Amino acid sequence: MDWFSSCGILLLGLLISSWGMEGCDGLGRFEFDFNHRFSDRVVGILPGDGLPSRDSPEYYRVMAHRDRLIRGRRLASGNDQSLVTFADGNETVRVDTLGFLHYANVTVGTPPEWFLVALDTGSDLFWLPCDCTNCVQDLKSPGGATLNLNVYSPNASSTSTNVLCNSTLCTRGDRCPSSLSSCPYQVRYLSNGTSSTGFLVEDVLHLVTNDNRSKAVDARVTLGCGQVQTGVFHDGAAPNGLFGLGLEDVAVPSVLAKQGVSANSFSMCFGHDGTGRIGFGDKGSLDQRETPFNIRQSRPTYNVTVNQIIVGGNTADLEFSAVFDSGTSFTYLTDPAYTLISESFNSLALDKRYQADSELPFEYCYAPNQDSFRYPAVNLTMKGGDTYPVYHPLVVIPMKDTDVYCLAVIKIEDISIIGQNFMTGYRIVFDREKMVLGWKESDCYSGEASSVPYNGTFSTARPPATSFNPEATNIPSQRRNSSSASSASFALLLLILLPVLVLLL
Repeated sequence: MDWFSSCGILLLGLLISSWGMEGCDGLGRFEFDFNHRFSDRVVGILPGDGLPSRDSPEYYRVMAHRDRLIRGRRLASGNDQSLVTFADGNETVRVDTLGFLHYANVTVGTPPEWFLVALDTGSDLFWLPCDCTNCVQDLKSPGGATLNLNVYSPNASSTSTNVLCNSTLCTRGDRCPSSLSSCPYQVRYLSNGTSSTGFLVEDVLHLVTNDNRSKAVDARVTLGCGQVQTGVFHDGAAPNGLFGLGLEDVAVPSVLAKQGVSANSFSMCFGHDGTGRIGFGDKGSLDQRETPFNIRQSRPTYNVTVNQIIVGGNTADLEFSAVFDSGTSFTYLTDPAYTLISESFNSLALDKRYQADSELPFEYCYAPNQDSFRYPAVNLTMKGGDTYPVYHPLVVIPMKDTDVYCLAVIKIEDISIIGQNFMTGYRIVFDREKMVLGWKESDCYSGEASSVPYNGTFSTARPPATSFNPEATNIPSQRRNSSSASSASFALLLLILLPVLVLLL
């Protein structure tokens, strides 16, 4: 077989393998599960005084207050350390101790040790409590049991090496006595002197490939040996380390890409049960929808531009920017976007508006007249023209007299944030090579599109609580059928290239 024949067969094989398959650039893809702060697994581990039950009115009020404290993916907002008092006046919970929204177990070093780290798309450095005495070393679960946490030690890991001050990753070279000294770091978070301080090291992060879970890969990453943690880190906000997923070079996705382990891209998928998956090296698929990032050099974030808001099929042109923030529970919009989306929703809602309740953080809530109801569909059009249908714009809340559903959008003054509720039902791809945000329907585990049925004008969607079954009305016709689009593209490409392949063969 000559070279041309081999290339022809290879090309045909690549075409066939790409039919309905995910895109691939030849590098590895690695995934692991993560869990929501209020999932059963995490609630049973992390401390918290008087945590409200999930989907209760108190839960939504506390989570909205927590979002404000951690707005912008930083532990945030100054001196507000107030307690939230529930309706009966007997239970309290310190919202700042709730910390981050998502947690995952990762293993580091040789021999490997596990760490329960918080995931944070708004910060960059991956750090672990390290050779420290003034840090969290155990947790008392709500049941009273004690969970001993590992503390990292470079000296105990045979694969650990210090990052020197002459490294390009060392941003505090001015604090170094010489170029061959260990590089110090200090990350300050915007909450009452909260910080992590120590020095940088390199060690192995143990990963398993997405295509073959029995194959382990040891990837060398840069991490902070966090000798001193201050502020709310002592209250359990990030008890066993923090996994930064930001845009800077020191973030894990960048480090993996520079070493050729994976593409400089990652995805997060949010399930309906408090679990999800994060995938390193995931650049999404050929049929995903995309929009470019707006990169601001002074404080780079995963910021995108929205060009249109579509509510119940009514389109309004309105350009504004928003940060896709996996660590915010709900979606926060500045005016005029907030007023447009909420008043449009209210004008088309078929149910009676629920009397405003101080327990609820949402302004627009409704009491349904029946177990199955319709609500106006909410969709966004992103820069570039791709539509972003919002599958879960609502939350369903059991009140004393009835269940109500609320538009889970809250007014904010400074910057719009697309939160987890608007991301649920999608695999969200943060492609840092193409500098685009990608999205595609997913159930997070099977690799198939999310099972959210659509049948013309009416579409079924389920908020977190399911005492009744809402139906979204007027899903826009621009929504693409991913599988049919992929098949059509493949068929067209095959028709074009088939004569060439025949000649080569």
